[in-house]
Amino acid sequence: MSSAQKNENRVTMAHVFKTIIWPRKNHLFLGLFLIIISRLSGLVLPGASKFLIDDVIPSGNLENLKWLVLVVVAAITIQASTSYALTQILSVEAQHLIAKLRSKVQKHIIQLPIRFFDNTKTGELVSRIMTDVEGVRNLVGTGFAQMIGGILTAVISLALLIYISPLMTLYVLVPVIIFGIISLKAFGKIRPIFRERGKINAEVTGRLTETLGGIRVIKGFNAEAQEIKSFEIGVERLFLNVKASLTATSFVTSAATFLLGLASAGIMGIGGYMIMEEQMTFGDFLAFTLYLGFMIAPIVQMSNIGSQFTEAFAGLDRTEEIMNMPLESDAKERTIQLPLIKGDIRFQNVSFAYQEGKEVVKGISFQALEGSVTALVGTSGSGKTTIAGLAASFLNPDSGKITVDGVDLKNITLESYRAQLGVVLQDDFLFEGTIRENILFPRPDANEERLMQAVKAAHVNEFTNRFEDGLDTLIGERGVKLSGGQRQRIAIARAILADPKILVLDEATSNLDTESEALIQASLKELMRGRTTFVIAHRLSTIRQADQILVIEQGKIVEQGKHEELIEKQGRYYQLYTYQARI
Repeated sequence: MSSAQKNENRVTMAHVFKTIIWPRKNHLFLGLFLIIISRLSGLVLPGASKFLIDDVIPSGNLENLKWLVLVVVAAITIQASTSYALTQILSVEAQHLIAKLRSKVQKHIIQLPIRFFDNTKTGELVSRIMTDVEGVRNLVGTGFAQMIGGILTAVISLALLIYISPLMTLYVLVPVIIFGIISLKAFGKIRPIFRERGKINAEVTGRLTETLGGIRVIKGFNAEAQEIKSFEIGVERLFLNVKASLTATSFVTSAATFLLGLASAGIMGIGGYMIMEEQMTFGDFLAFTLYLGFMIAPIVQMSNIGSQFTEAFAGLDRTEEIMNMPLESDAKERTIQLPLIKGDIRFQNVSFAYQEGKEVVKGISFQALEGSVTALVGTSGSGKTTIAGLAASFLNPDSGKITVDGVDLKNITLESYRAQLGVVLQDDFLFEGTIRENILFPRPDANEERLMQAVKAAHVNEFTNRFEDGLDTLIGERGVKLSGGQRQRIAIARAILADPKILVLDEATSNLDTESEALIQASLKELMRGRTTFVIAHRLSTIRQADQILVIEQGKIVEQGKHEELIEKQGRYYQLYTYQARI
């Protein structure tokens, strides 16, 4: 990513104020009001201490002492109550905001193009959704209110300090200003460190998710040691990043301690001299010291709040980077809502490349008539799955066009097209849950009758009848408790229930044993009836009845026709077919 792009994704305070802070102004104004009351209550104690030492004790007035104690207790009670209410109001709202942002980011990510997911680890996306937005709690939560309250307290305390002793106040301000300059410089350097931490965290999470998902392969190849090493390297990178940020923030804190310590030492000297010279009372000196604490405490606290804000902005930078990515359906030309389609698909000189300059599909043209079966055959890597992906609208052509019932697919809303699309993939994904839930996935509201029709058509009942819980059997993550053939039949039942007009079958019978395949072939024939179907199969015996067979080699159609016609031609299809027959 270029530096210009990085700067473009940097979130500004104005953007944060407009999109995050201002919409929650009611909560924040209430929080601000509470923190003002809290801080003003806190300022009662230094003033009361001065009054106690300079007036009450010398006069021996017990009535004044009683009222002074009551005022201090009331101030402390108000301070404690408002602090509690502040935390309840702002912390809860901050967590609510995090929940909404997570939902917003997940909604955006799930609508990004397939190509994005092909290039990004699942675990990295989980980190983007769950972790990157957490920092905003410091913008809306108590951190923001504490910053405003701290500034207010510091300003009021400064005014009172000037009132008590302009000379001592001037001495104090010099190290405070130096500390402010150091802090601004430091937090400017820390923000890229936090950005990098989010990236490293996402990479480590991504690899860890892959490791746990592929545990059988890891154990099967005795590769535990290399995965442990890989994770250790990632964790070490994360540690070094955290170490760098801790070093920077601890430098700021240490600078604060040193500079403000010098100020305190100077005040002891100046204050002591002024008391000796009777230019200041002991009560004034005590009040000055306490007010100084009220001014310095928020400034020291700023280093912690500043670190939290920097982390929040770094997370928002990464979130903004994701949110700026165009959605799959963002194309302005996608305006046509499809009614119920016939299913006439036409490819016209279509080309596609995953990487620029390396075309996988090269200027292919063909027509899949309404209700017909088009089989795509060829060696691995020839472009069959890419063509199916283009037909399913998972990919968009780089040149040429694909039409559905004469309408250019790039002008059709994806929602209206995919509502009439069904897919059964080679490694079809099953969700953790029951067999019933997986079959109902495309039509959650389908009645029991329609569900059972799909179950029987795909011969799912042939194995669920043997299970104690039948269709309510839990299948584990990705259907790990089922055989490949059983998972495939559930995927086919899911497609049958969806009742699509266009069907894409990518190696739909590849995971089936001979007995299962015989059962499935009959149900697939029923499923494909009246639907425009694209079939990809290495087993050429499964596509003999196709209306047309396209032989794909290096992204081009080298032969086209029915099974018998292509056998007679004794070309590339004949070679593939006779080679498989010998096997």
